Formats: sequence, C-alpha cells, structure tokens
Amino acid sequence: MTEHSHDTTPPGPTLSTDVAIIGAGTGGLRARRAAAAAGARALLIEGNVHGTTCARVGCMPSKLLIAAADAAHHVRESHKFGVHAPDGPRIDGRAVLARVQRERDRFVGFVVRDVEALPPGSVLDGWARFVGPTTLQVGDLRIEAKAVVVATGSTPFVPEPLRTLGKLLISNEEVFELPDLPASVAVVGAGVIGLELGQALQRLGVRVRLFAQDERLGPISDPVVAKATRAAFSGEMTLSFFSPVQAAEVVPEGARLHWVEGGQSKEEVFERVLVAAGRRPSVGRLGIPGLTPSPRGEISFDSETMQAGDLPIFFAGDVVTDRALLHEASDEGHIAGSNAAALALGRPLQRFRRRTPLTVVFTDPQLAVVGQGFRSLALGTFAAGEVDFGDQGRSRVMGRNKGHLRVYGAVGDGRLLGAEICGPDAEHLAHLLAWSIQSGLTVIDALRMPFYHPVVEEGLRTALRDLARQLGLAHLPEVVSFD
Repeated sequence: MTEHSHDTTPPGPTLSTDVAIIGAGTGGLRARRAAAAAGARALLIEGNVHGTTCARVGCMPSKLLIAAADAAHHVRESHKFGVHAPDGPRIDGRAVLARVQRERDRFVGFVVRDVEALPPGSVLDGWARFVGPTTLQVGDLRIEAKAVVVATGSTPFVPEPLRTLGKLLISNEEVFELPDLPASVAVVGAGVIGLELGQALQRLGVRVRLFAQDERLGPISDPVVAKATRAAFSGEMTLSFFSPVQAAEVVPEGARLHWVEGGQSKEEVFERVLVAAGRRPSVGRLGIPGLTPSPRGEISFDSETMQAGDLPIFFAGDVVTDRALLHEASDEGHIAGSNAAALALGRPLQRFRRRTPLTVVFTDPQLAVVGQGFRSLALGTFAAGEVDFGDQGRSRVMGRNKGHLRVYGAVGDGRLLGAEICGPDAEHLAHLLAWSIQSGLTVIDALRMPFYHPVVEEGLRTALRDLARQLGLAHLPEVVSFD
C-alpha cells in the first residue's frame, strides 16, 4: 500500500476530532467508548450497515442454525436410548431459516439501537479513506484527527477457481439470507466456519462434502486430538482431505467442482458452494499512509498497545486477524481506543496484559484450544496428560462419548500451559482451563479443586492426573490438611 503524498480531493468542509474510529463493529464501538471515557472527542465512522459481524453474519446466526441442527440430530439419534421416532425428523428448511433470520435481526437490532443512542454528532455514515497521516475523507467531508483507530473487520477470501460461480457461491455473509435449505452444498475450507456450518447443514438434511487443504480440522494441531477429531467428523460428513478444488463451472444443475483425491480426478455437482477458506483484513480501500500490509493483507502491530509501529494509527477487531473473536475484538477496542486517546491528549501509551487465548468451535463434538496449543509448544519442553472420551462416564451416559483431550504442563514447576480438546461440552472445560491458566495454577492446584460426580469435568481430572504422572508430581496429594 503506497503513501498518499498528493491528495487530489477538492477541498470541502472540515471536521476536527481527537480520535477518529473507522468501523462500528465490536472493536470500533468499544474503541469509541474507551476514547470517550479517557476524555477525548471521538468520532465513529461507518460506511456499511450497522450491526457487528458477530450479530449479523457470525456468532449468533451460526449458533441459531446449529441449534436447529442439534434438534434434528437428537431426534435422529434418540433410538440409542430406546426412544423411537420411526419417521425421523421432518425438517422445514424455510421455517429453520426464518427463525435464524428473525432471531438474528433481533440481536442486530440491539446493536443498532446502541449506535442510535450515541450522542449527536459522534457517528458519521460514509466510507473513509486516508488523505494524510491522520486526515480522512468521507464523501465531501474532511476529518482532521490526532489519532485514528481502524476497526474495519475482514472479508471472506475466495480462491481463484471459485470466482466464476456467481450467485452459486455463498459465504457466511450470504448463507443466512437463503430462503430455504439447498439440497446439496460443497464447503470449501475446514476451519471454524466450514466445520460449524458444514455439520449443521448436514444434520439439517443437506448433502455436504467438505474440502480441506490438508488433514487438519478447525484449530486443532495436536496429532492425537486431531486423529480423534477426524474420526468423529468422518462418521457424519463426507470429508475430502488434501483436496483443494482445482476448477469450477456453472452447469444447469448447479456448480460442478473438480478436484484430485487419492491420486484420482473427481467431480461432483452441488446446488451451492459455501466458501470458508479464511478471511482477509478489510484495509484495501483505506490507503493507510506509511503502512505496508503483507500479501495476505496482514498488518504488523503491537498486541499490547494495538499501535502499528510508531504511527498514530491503532487497530482493533478482525482487521488484525490475530484473534478474530468477539471477546478479543472488544479487548482490542478498549486498548486501541484508550491509547489513541492518550496519544491525542499528549499522555503516555499504556501496555495491556492480554487474556489467555481461548477458541471454541461449536460443532458436535466441540473443539477448543486454550492457552498455548500444541503447535506453539512443539519446539519447547512440556508434558501432556490426556483422556479419551470414549469411556468417560458422563459422556457415555449422554451418548456423546467421542473425542480426546490433551492438557499441557511446564516441566519443573507444573504450571498449566494449555490444552486442545475434541469432546462433549468442550466449551465449559475450555473455560475452566483458561481461568486456571490465567490464574497461574499448577496441575496439582487444579486437582485440588472440586469435581462433582458424574460430570464431564471428571474427564478433565483424568487428564490432569495423567499430566501429574508425566511431570513426576503424582506423589503430591490432591487433598491436603490445614492442621
């Protein structure tokens, strides 16, 4: 991205502010609030529809679709408990998507109302671009700021072979707008979005094939947990590993995809193609001076200040793609807004301690990575304890006994470092572990916490006991006397 040294925009009215925030999503809204709380004049600029990515096209509509899929799955699997539904679930695709859209609009409405309630003159509708280090052009209005927060989010990446499919190609930004469930969908990409939507559609009666670049599913990098993950999902969905789509064409029946799998050329026709091949930062139209993103659009920044180098520019939310999650976007907004205000008001910047990383995938079984995952630990010295959910008591009671958990600890002091999970209720296990890691607990500290019976958390205790053995700490008692 090149610096805009010569601005040819005709002069127009000028508006001055301390902090200009581009993007009214989770990061931008939190940045505005933080900047205002610090005593700075803050202007929020949004050129697109209002409503966060999470509420409009992300977390909430996807969970609504997953909830419908889980309901269908429970009916389909009820025979395991001696409860029979001979005809299986009858799925009304239009009703499913109507509820998704209705409830999604309700969540979006809350966000829009929050924006509408902001003080007059603090929100500007329009597309912003840089015409100077902290000068923005929005329509015919020029914004003179002392610092800028960029919170413009990200957009789906579409691989080259799919770009000719037109309306047959959808992303998570269009799938929830469909009037009815399609008969078949190819899901290109095996990350969080691809897995969640792919499994949900499959459970709702859609024929799904999921294409993966390699054999990795979601965020899991631990080879033991990854093997359990592949076993769990391959029994439910058609998975094509190491099979990038090589060509695509529109035919009367839909989209015909071509790929190579196991050394053989294959092709199949799908009614729709859902692209879930990752997202790219939305910075292209901004023309940020002095900043050169990577070929993938990634930006170098300090995660403890959210500042880009020594520029008067701060980033927040999915635009940085470092931790593209709502709670992280909110934290980044607070950090960016606070420090943009500090710079604008001549105060020193603050460095903020980030929370323990936590990622959850709402599939069945759920996936989670907490703290330092296997990939980040692989070059260091650590020990791992594990449990197979196949024989875990509560998991078998519920008929959800699939998956594996591995928890990692530091050699020497036994501090908990991280975990990777494929299993039932992983969202809850992951939170317990994240809180434990952030609190600096050791494996023995964690084992001294209460574990009820029978609960899935007992599986975590099994893994912690295994970790204590691997670390040579199994001799330490779990229950101690205070006498």
